[in-house]
Amino acid sequence: MANQLPDAQPNPRRHAVALTYAESDGAPRVVAKGQGLLAEEIIVRAREAGVFVHESPELVSLLMGLDLDERIPPQLYIAIAELLAWVYRIEQEKPQAQTLLGHTTFNTSP
Repeated sequence: MANQLPDAQPNPRRHAVALTYAESDGAPRVVAKGQGLLAEEIIVRAREAGVFVHESPELVSLLMGLDLDERIPPQLYIAIAELLAWVYRIEQEKPQAQTLLGHTTFNTSP
């Protein structure tokens, strides 16, 4: 038991949504979403790629209702813009880090 990792079993209630943003898109859009094992895979791949992972159960629940490749609705513009601005500031402080702005994965745990 002592050798088991706490997250060894995927959490079936965990959800993840990946967004991307390019100025030509007009608004961020959903590029991946899932729950349980799929959510875990989205999060693992994002971290491996150096993509910022932000945990926000409320935001994820809203974003899970969107279809793949769908742009976020205007009601979420402010929340997403604030998050992207924060990521941008972090990136400016770490010039040698991989650019994360435009690729943000949101996830939630129970």
